[in-house]
Amino acid sequence: MKRDDTLWKAILEDVFDDFLRFFFPNANELFLLENDDETRRIDYLDKELEQLFPPEQDTYAPRYVDKLVKVFIREKGLPHEQWILIHIEIQGYKDPRFAERMFQYYYRIFDKYRQPITAFAIFTDGRKGYHPSKYEQSYLGTQLSYQYNTYKIHEQSEADLLASTNPFALVILTVKAALKAKNLTDEELLELKLRIAKVLLSSQISKGKIRSLMNFLRYYVRLENPETNRKFEREIEAITQKNTTMGIEQFLLERAKKEGIEQGADQEKRVLVARLLAKTSFTSEQIADILEVNVAFVDQVRKDTLPESGSNDVA
Repeated sequence: MKRDDTLWKAILEDVFDDFLRFFFPNANELFLLENDDETRRIDYLDKELEQLFPPEQDTYAPRYVDKLVKVFIREKGLPHEQWILIHIEIQGYKDPRFAERMFQYYYRIFDKYRQPITAFAIFTDGRKGYHPSKYEQSYLGTQLSYQYNTYKIHEQSEADLLASTNPFALVILTVKAALKAKNLTDEELLELKLRIAKVLLSSQISKGKIRSLMNFLRYYVRLENPETNRKFEREIEAITQKNTTMGIEQFLLERAKKEGIEQGADQEKRVLVARLLAKTSFTSEQIADILEVNVAFVDQVRKDTLPESGSNDVA
C-alpha cells in the first residue's frame, strides 16, 4: 500500500492546536491558541518556507513534507508581541543526510527571522533503529551540535494512543495502521480502519475536526481492493446515518446525484471535479480516485476553471 505523506500538510493545520497540546501538556499556558486578535493568530508560513527551500524541479527528486508555523507565546516578562517559530518535518524514508537537512532548515529560518525556533522530526517509516535526533560537527577545536525534537510513530503504544483524548493521537493511530498494512489482508486492514473510525466518531471533538481526521484516515490508509474501499464507506455511512462527518467530498457527490447529474458523462464529471477543486484541498490524484477519472482530466479542469487561483494540491 502506497502512503501519501503529503496529506500531513493539511491535517497539521486542521489539528495544530492539538499537535501542540500532544507534545506540550502545558500548551494552553505556553501558547496563544485561542485569540480573537487577527494579528496574533497562528500563521502557517508555507510560502515563506518554500522561498527558503525552493522545491527541486527534478520530477524524481524526493518531496519533503515540512511546515513552518508562527505562534505567539504567553511568557511573562517578554514583549507583548513575542512569537516563536515551529518547524515540523515529516520523514517517511531513510535519509543519511536528514540531520544535516534539519540543521540547514534551522540556520536559514533563524537567519531570516531571528526568532526562537523549536523543531520536530516525525518519522513515519517502519525501520527499527532509524531515528536521527541531532547534527554534529567537530574540527580543530570548533564544535557544533544541533538537537531537535523527534517522534517515531512505529515505536508508539497503540493502547496509550487509544486511551488519549487528544485528537492528534488519532493521526498517529492512522499512520500506525498504514505501517501495518503490508502484513495484513485487505479485510484485516478494513477492520483496523473501521476500529479507528469508530473511536473517532465517538470522540467529543468538533465536527470540523472529525471531518478532517476522517478524510486523513480515508486517504492515508488506502485499501488495495476498490470493493473493500466501498465497503468501508458503506460501513461509515451506516454508523453516521449520513452525518456530515463523512466529509465534503461525499456531500458534494450526493448533492450532485440529487440534482440529477449522471456521473458517467464527460461534461457532468467536469462539474463534479470543479466542485471538489473549489471546495476542498484534495490533490488531483485524490480527486481522480474519488470520481474514477484520469489525473490528466482533473488537471485540465483545474486549468480551465481555476486559471488565476493556482493549484489546490497539497504541496
